[in-house]
Amino acid sequence: MTQVSPKHPAQRISNAVQALQVAHELADAFRSGAARRDRTRELPHAELQRYFQSGLGAVTVPQEYGGIGLSCADLATIFVLLSAADGSIGQVPQNHFYALEVLRINGSEAQKKRLYAEVLAGIHLGNALAEFSSSAAHQRSTAITRQPEGLRLNGDKFYATGALFADRIPTLALADEGKEQLVFVPRYQDGVTVIDDWSGFGQRTTGSGSVQFREVEIAAEDVVPFQTAFEQPTTVGPFAQIMHAAVDQGIAREAFDDLLAFVRERARPWPDSGVAQASGDPLTLDRIGRLAARLSAGDALLTIAGDAVDAAQRDSSAENVALASVEVAKARAWTTDVSLEAGNLLFELGGSRSSLREHNLDRHWRNARTHTLHDPVRWKYPAIGNYLLNGVMPPRRGTI
Repeated sequence: MTQVSPKHPAQRISNAVQALQVAHELADAFRSGAARRDRTRELPHAELQRYFQSGLGAVTVPQEYGGIGLSCADLATIFVLLSAADGSIGQVPQNHFYALEVLRINGSEAQKKRLYAEVLAGIHLGNALAEFSSSAAHQRSTAITRQPEGLRLNGDKFYATGALFADRIPTLALADEGKEQLVFVPRYQDGVTVIDDWSGFGQRTTGSGSVQFREVEIAAEDVVPFQTAFEQPTTVGPFAQIMHAAVDQGIAREAFDDLLAFVRERARPWPDSGVAQASGDPLTLDRIGRLAARLSAGDALLTIAGDAVDAAQRDSSAENVALASVEVAKARAWTTDVSLEAGNLLFELGGSRSSLREHNLDRHWRNARTHTLHDPVRWKYPAIGNYLLNGVMPPRRGTI
């Protein structure tokens, strides 16, 4: 049995109010360096260490295991806050909480006690899920094999967001009878190589590089069933997606706030407004007002989706899980569009002035364009329509 300890112990968060307060404090701290980190691709090692030391990484641990079992709506709010401060930092913990949801649903009692205790102590879970070599996103070649000396893991992963910073790297791998398992691999196990080769033009500091596994010794106790989470109704899919929706909403929020500041500072006064030193012409005011309304709608959709996921976690009937997936798909599709709109409007109203680049405000559009391609919005609306019109439940997978 492998036991992983954090480099620095975490504080304990005792309730949702404290969790949101800590998130606000961290957002204020992370915002000041976000533009610089993106410009120079300075990886946020210290910031993420502070995140997990704060106790935020354990907020979804169920109460019976020592956590507070934070609601999905509140978790989404935390993702909005942190993603507004720094889109890359906001995205990194998504896979951490995703792995914890798989553990909650499919882990044994012994695995839950041990791994939840590690998370409460402050460890950070990364991910190694996606692969280049497969012909489809859901296919894997990374595998666990049984050898005389024990279990061994071999394979190659890419887009491993957070693996560079993590203490364990939950990894999808095929095992007996081709069943997918989630292996909670210790980051510094022999044979594990994490490569910093992420070169995206947005979300530049997520550490979304590659991971190689070469004859990595695996403890059976670190292997949690994965495939069965989609062979029955569970909240793994909508739970994963609501965090992505919140990342986009946070990026949109910060782009909008920077837009307001930019227009106030740079725009010429509109003399016929009746307001002294008013900023913006009628078209500018119209576009800003429309975007403000769409941002508020995004907040509301996230709350509705969070409540639906919470209900499905309490009672994972096929109907409840389908409704949760649909409500989350609405939020995800909406915040995808709004995040891109906010970044576009910042360019549209700011023009080609050098100050946009000077303050690295273009990062909001780059971050939104990159993150929204994680699972395209074109998958969402047809699933919503098919459910509402024909009563067809969405497919059970991590992308809806």
